[in-house]
Parts: sequence; structure tokens; C-alpha cells
Amino acid sequence: MRRLTFIIMAAIGFGIAMAACSQNKKGDKEMKEETTVKTDNDGKILVAYFSATGTTKKAAEQLAGIIGGDLYEIVPEQPYSDADLDWHNDQSRSSIEMKDLTSRPAIKGTVENLADYTTVYIGFPVWWYTAPTIINTFIEKNDLKGKTVSLFATSGGSTIEKADSDMKAAYPELNWKPGKLLNSIDEKEIREWTK
Repeated sequence: MRRLTFIIMAAIGFGIAMAACSQNKKGDKEMKEETTVKTDNDGKILVAYFSATGTTKKAAEQLAGIIGGDLYEIVPEQPYSDADLDWHNDQSRSSIEMKDLTSRPAIKGTVENLADYTTVYIGFPVWWYTAPTIINTFIEKNDLKGKTVSLFATSGGSTIEKADSDMKAAYPELNWKPGKLLNSIDEKEIREWTK
């Protein structure tokens, strides 16, 4: 009798363990599907960014991590000093550049295998309510036609709307999607925006 009870209890325990394993595998699969983000045609995603102080860099790294994108830093040939970034000074480098919308600060390097990317996110700190003119340099130096392009930005108090409309007006041939301010990263919000 004890032997029969032991066999029954062992069978019940085995059944419970198998059910738990099956549920765990199903949960893992659902989690994997939830964390994988693909572009419309399974192309690669590029997250390009210009960061003067490191704030936009952090946002770009988090965005790339969530959506599975490759990071590319837009690096000025002449780095910006603290004095260059002093927006209170009308004679600072950034003030002069932003007063002249034809300004195109030189950048280092190029994006390797740009043709492989179908979606490009371009990030920057908002300067004078819009994108720094170095972003124009990046767009004009790289052929983004046929790609889905979205802006993201960080800002101490501005929105991204003016930058969005300025870039759409300057480059109407590009396939623009709405941009997003990424002062704080909410993974669920990012997934909704990047769908």
C-alpha cells in the first residue's frame, strides 16, 4: 500500500513539474516576442545622435537597447567647448551657428553600410527650439531617401514639434515619422512610438 501511495504521489509530482516547465517555456517565448522589435520589412535600425554634454547620448543608448538598433555618434570635427555652448552669449559658437540656418558644422566619419538600414532615428539636444545645424550636416551627408526617419531629442524645456516641422520642411523628400522628446525613457511608450 505504501509503495502504491508513493508511486501515485511521484506521478502527481512529475505531472506538476512538467506543467510548470511547459508554462515557463510559454512565458519565455511570450517575453522574447514582446522584447523583439522589427521594422516594417525586417531591415536594420540605426540610432544616430549628436550629444554635446552626454544627455542625448544616454537617451540614444537606451533607445537603441530597447529597439535593437545600432548606435552611431555624430561627431563634430571641432568639438564644442563649454564656452561654445553658452546660449546666453550671442557670440558663442552655438549662438552664431543657430542664427545662420545655412551653417553646416563639419562632422567626422560616415555611417558604414547605410544602405542596410531601413529605419533611422536621429537624436540631438534641442537648441533654440529646433535641431542644431549639425543635424542638417548629417542628413545632407547621408542618403536617407527610401528610409523611415524619426527625430528624438532631449531638452530642458522645449518640445520637439518645431524641430520636426523644420526638418520636414527642409527635407520633404524623406519619409518622416513623428519625433519624440526623450528626457525620460519609458519602455512601453518607446515601443508604442517605434511600432
